[in-house]
Amino acid sequence: MSEAHLDKLQQSFGIIGESERIKEIIETIDQVAGTDITILIAGESGTGKELIADALHKMSRRKHQPFVKVNCGAIPAGILESELFGHVKGSFTGAIEDRKGYFETANNGTIFLDEIGEMPMETQVKLLRVLELGEFIPVGGSQSKRVDVRIIAATNKDLAEEIEKGNFRKDLYYRLKTITIVAPPLRHHSEDIPLLIERFALDFANRNNIPFKGFSPNALHIMENYRWPGNVRELKNFVESMIVLEKGAVINSTMVARRLGVEKRSISTNLPVRVPKSIDQAERELILQQILLMRRDITDIKNALTGDYQPLALESAPRTTDIQRYIPPVQEEEDSVEDESEYAEEDQSFVNPNVLGKVSLEEVERELIEKTLQKFHNRKRQTANALKISERTLYRKIKEYGL
Repeated sequence: MSEAHLDKLQQSFGIIGESERIKEIIETIDQVAGTDITILIAGESGTGKELIADALHKMSRRKHQPFVKVNCGAIPAGILESELFGHVKGSFTGAIEDRKGYFETANNGTIFLDEIGEMPMETQVKLLRVLELGEFIPVGGSQSKRVDVRIIAATNKDLAEEIEKGNFRKDLYYRLKTITIVAPPLRHHSEDIPLLIERFALDFANRNNIPFKGFSPNALHIMENYRWPGNVRELKNFVESMIVLEKGAVINSTMVARRLGVEKRSISTNLPVRVPKSIDQAERELILQQILLMRRDITDIKNALTGDYQPLALESAPRTTDIQRYIPPVQEEEDSVEDESEYAEEDQSFVNPNVLGKVSLEEVERELIEKTLQKFHNRKRQTANALKISERTLYRKIKEYGL
């Protein structure tokens, strides 16, 4: 599967993340969505299981048919069977007329059974009949009804363990788990946290017309290292609440630590990275930092070759001196934002020769592309965006430098 195809699918699904675990989920969705095979989505609460179910339906041949979502844990056990399979008039007190259930409503489409581990054993028997024969009998009825429904189930429980406890049918479990997609907890793909924060923050701020100046690097560091027991849902709610409560301010580590109830970590406040307006700009700062470090190395090499080389004394300024002309040290309580004028506009060579020097420009450019490709796990679109060049130029440079 091509990178471009993966990116297009991910954008259409609304699934955020660049980690290997997220890419594997996208690939699995692409492989199985077009079939009618039963899918079990497993994962902790808040990991995005419903989003995966949405993507499976949107990619299926049933996408223009009904998509019915049922939270089995939110419906009392005594009426779940009636809700799923319907009932006939007089079947129980209050059944004053025939009523369709969710399965009949979803006919020719897809039904998503969330929290299926909460389903009572007697209802599981009827569900198994639907899976095996494509038919069911409404509560109080005597005639079976046929349905053509694709079933997607989700659980935050270990169903194998529930079988051992006698709470779940083994035969139903094996019918459901034909294909299992595991939605990982956020702590297992924490590298996606900055991207999630950026998307949640910008979407919420724009939707509610709230001024948002960003999170400080130290605040982001705390959030990246927090375990998030409620996973992506908890992170989203936290980001939105911080934007509302700290309206118009740069959200710093003190604010974040206080709201999360954790101690501030010991983090250097003299890192050569400035507070970004957005996560993307922070990414670009890191790349710019690498360029300027390379510039110093090239200058030293040029001086050595021309005989002008003077070794640095031990008490000389650190290697960040040149960088700090362009990127001032971050102060935790302040936002220092400057124009990134050092970024060259796209050209045959997109690294500014006035900044780097003309000697070894190709080597610097090659190394910059290579490092950025590694940073984005060889994702071409993200790499091109970070370097502020087109994908076509990036592909040409990759071929030119044999990367």
